[in-house]
Amino acid sequence: MDRSKKQYRAETNKEKVLDNISGHDALLILKALAKEDRSIAKRIEQIALEHLRDIDVENVASQVYCALEGIEVEDLWEQSGSTRYGYVEPSERAWEMFEETLEPFTNELNKYLDLSLENEAKNYCAGILKGINQFGKESTSQFKDWAEDAPDEFFERVLDDWKKACKTPELIQEVEDFIKHSLGN
Repeated sequence: MDRSKKQYRAETNKEKVLDNISGHDALLILKALAKEDRSIAKRIEQIALEHLRDIDVENVASQVYCALEGIEVEDLWEQSGSTRYGYVEPSERAWEMFEETLEPFTNELNKYLDLSLENEAKNYCAGILKGINQFGKESTSQFKDWAEDAPDEFFERVLDDWKKACKTPELIQEVEDFIKHSLGN
């Protein structure tokens, strides 16, 4: 085999490495690069912030709605009622499942708040609220019947938690206006 074929194959294998590393491996590699070179660290931070700032309220709302709509009533039935540990009230378990489904979204919202990305947190919060609101108004899932008040309660909880963390009255007003005009609440 001549040198150019070996070189081509080596370059192709290097490309495959990048395509096949896990997210955890990628994070470790980025941290190692950032530690080695401050200019690379600044560039990584810049790209990360660009990525984090790209919040689409409609996309977040759709993800929240789909996640809530994806809760299967059969899962509720399997996890409630008489169990070997006692009786689990189906409506209580439904609330827990609703909360568990929202948890990744509220964790993401808290990440934006922790990073002091208040405008992005505002947009992410608006998306969560819109998704919950849509589920409450439009869903016909059997699961929703077991957690009737959950959409309204969790809507208020997410909003209140965000308001407590938000330091900018103008952003709070923007979300309140969004709720009033876009969600009809």
